Amino acid sequence: MNSTLKTLILWMAIFLVVILLFQALQGGMSSKEELSLSDFDRAVDSGRVVKVTIEGQTIHGTQRGDAAGQPSEFTTQIPINYADSEFISKLQDHGVDVEVEKVDDNALLGILSFWAPMLLIIGLWIFFMRQMQGGGNKALSFGKSKAKLLNTTGKKVTFKDVAGVEEAKEELSEIVDFLREPQKFQKLGGRIPKGVLLMGPPGTGKTLLARAIAGEANVPFFSISGSDFVEMFVGVGASRVRDLFEQGKKNAPCIIFIDEIDAVGRHRGAGLGGGHDEREQTLNALLVEMDGFESNEGVILIAATNRPDVLDPALLRPGRFDRRVVVDRPDINGRLGILQVHTRTIPLEEGVDLRVIARGTPGFAGADLMNLVNEAALVAARRGHEAVAMDDFEFAKDKVLMGVERKTLMLTDDEKQVTAYHEAGHALVAAFIPGADPVHKVTIIPRGRALGLTMQLPTEDKHNYRRDYVEAQIAILMGGRVAEELSQDDITTGAGNDIERATEMARKMVCEWGMSQLGPLAFGGGDEPVFLGRDYAQRSDYSEDTAVRIDREVERIVSASYERARQILDEHGDLLEALAKDLLDKESIDGARVYELIEKKTGEDLTPEQPEMPSGLDIGPEAALDATETAGVASSAEGAEAAGDEAPVPAGDAEVAPTGGDDGDEQQVAAGMRRSSR
Repeated sequence: MNSTLKTLILWMAIFLVVILLFQALQGGMSSKEELSLSDFDRAVDSGRVVKVTIEGQTIHGTQRGDAAGQPSEFTTQIPINYADSEFISKLQDHGVDVEVEKVDDNALLGILSFWAPMLLIIGLWIFFMRQMQGGGNKALSFGKSKAKLLNTTGKKVTFKDVAGVEEAKEELSEIVDFLREPQKFQKLGGRIPKGVLLMGPPGTGKTLLARAIAGEANVPFFSISGSDFVEMFVGVGASRVRDLFEQGKKNAPCIIFIDEIDAVGRHRGAGLGGGHDEREQTLNALLVEMDGFESNEGVILIAATNRPDVLDPALLRPGRFDRRVVVDRPDINGRLGILQVHTRTIPLEEGVDLRVIARGTPGFAGADLMNLVNEAALVAARRGHEAVAMDDFEFAKDKVLMGVERKTLMLTDDEKQVTAYHEAGHALVAAFIPGADPVHKVTIIPRGRALGLTMQLPTEDKHNYRRDYVEAQIAILMGGRVAEELSQDDITTGAGNDIERATEMARKMVCEWGMSQLGPLAFGGGDEPVFLGRDYAQRSDYSEDTAVRIDREVERIVSASYERARQILDEHGDLLEALAKDLLDKESIDGARVYELIEKKTGEDLTPEQPEMPSGLDIGPEAALDATETAGVASSAEGAEAAGDEAPVPAGDAEVAPTGGDDGDEQQVAAGMRRSSR
């Protein structure tokens, strides 16, 4: 018996029960005595009838009881035209109170009035059943899996449609080869991996890679989100996990893809209150199904997450997830490949060089590059261009990195002057310090929450940072405050965000990176939020005397960088004046103009050397990166709070910081660019 027939029988049984209950209630409510017409005439003649109500051929009345009894109600039926004037006179002669009510001839209304309560009960029952199922359309199917079987008739995504993650493609293509030719691996004793975990920052192509596997493997592919296991009823998630793997066994060999597995795979017992029982039950069921007492041969589980550090260790061990594939942000060649894929359907002018765009977008993920190309196309359309030009790409890049220009924000002349000197200080310190990232653009046009911005772009991807580089970043942050002190009568709140970030960076140098005179030591426990578990507060593993030494070392680093910036701006005061006036006149200048002014005033050519361009990548014409993978563009900077009410600051800056994780990842800049702002 299939599930549809079972559901139909269940609903019919519910319907019959409701009808029987309704009729029983109606019968219980009707306690009137049925009298024949003869008995009614005798009761009238004997004077026992007190009151009657005539409704067509039906008479409802009340009669006296015996000496000890109470009055009782009765009903009787009379022939047509029986209740004439003679009959009514007879009743009145015997002292009967007579009422005549009009009979409603609308039969449909009578039927509806009879069935309406029952229909209302049935409707309410259906409504509550659907609500309890979370919008499902099957009765009592709470524990059924919501996994969707991929439609093979639609457009397929293959590995040719993915660029910038070559190592991940190589790892995953082996699984496809095993599904196609299992004998090739089994003859040497190899077995297929039971699980593959795709992990990396948002927007790097994890879901797209899973879709490419589905397109290449030619086996049933079930996809489900981690949040689909969570419902209002206890035990539903575990039941859905079991049902999911039951479907997988019936369709083996097959692939099951769980997106955002951290929704159910978080560390057990973590957080305030000892964890989440329903989620932990779901996780326990998943652990057993992946590698429990019974094996699931032929079922490969692929999962994606951008938070591998919060997953339960039992979930990550070999035998469950045998492989962990890191899908990281692409390098310059990967970005070039992604740009070539995205621009295949966009008309480009002859002067557009994708290699220049790829070099100028370090730290961009595939989603960021897709957004950049789309913004450039929209800008070209607004400007009425027939094709997308290089200027359109540059405008779109500035919009993505720095935010939309707020030209309607009215600033006083004094505020503009302070902002111009502040940003000129950032730019000059960045230009004169050796090894710092080149200045890309300086603007005093408000963008986002900032009154002005100085943006630097590295000439190449960086994954590891020297101490000199980090100290240079702190000096650049101090350049804005120093410029205000040298040019204004008083300082402003505009440098508040710069000071906060410089202090935080110096503290990390001392407490995390071992870049101070205290030696290669780490101070303080992990700064994890409480809901991730383990510790309820940051653990202090050093003495009060050490805390004082840490504070002094942080102060020494920031003060030394401050003096370094002051020395540069003291030495080039006339250049600071010239650059500030140029900013007040033009409002936005690019890095080339900054280096041109420096050469004109000092005779030094500080223009940074550009690295060798990568050769173009050969990507077939059939390649097309599917844009639907991008669940959201990763911001190129971390958030920062405003330094004061009078001087808003930008959304943030990318800073030198280690990426999350317990395996000692290399230090990386979140998006390869940094912004000094006021």
